[in-house]
Amino acid sequence: MAKRLSVVDVQRCVGCQSCMFACVRRFGKGGLEGSCIHVRSAGGFHQGFVVHVCRACDNPICSRVCPTDALTPREGGGVHLKPERCIGCGNCIEACPFGAITKDDERDKVIVCNYCGYCASYCPYDVIKHEEIIR
Repeated sequence: MAKRLSVVDVQRCVGCQSCMFACVRRFGKGGLEGSCIHVRSAGGFHQGFVVHVCRACDNPICSRVCPTDALTPREGGGVHLKPERCIGCGNCIEACPFGAITKDDERDKVIVCNYCGYCASYCPYDVIKHEEIIR
């Protein structure tokens, strides 16, 4: 069964970015650059935070707008990224309604979640969850 990340309760998010650090760490790097999940302020601490994560769409628009088939639909929803095909055009970034795709400017390639769930285990407030997709 396919899995995805879901935002369980964004009200619990304190903006610690532990999920982002964990995502980058799985590649053996430090910092936040290259994270596939993004946490940002919703307009100040009292406004809370927004968590951007790939929602594993059934018919992903990001895949449909990719001119090189670098993003291919994944069984169960979402996409697989084939970085060797990515030309860095940014069509998928503009098309994603959730702001879940970003760009690695150094490599001129996009970055998108691969649904590993590593980040969810590092969230101290259970804001995100790695779960099976039930359709």
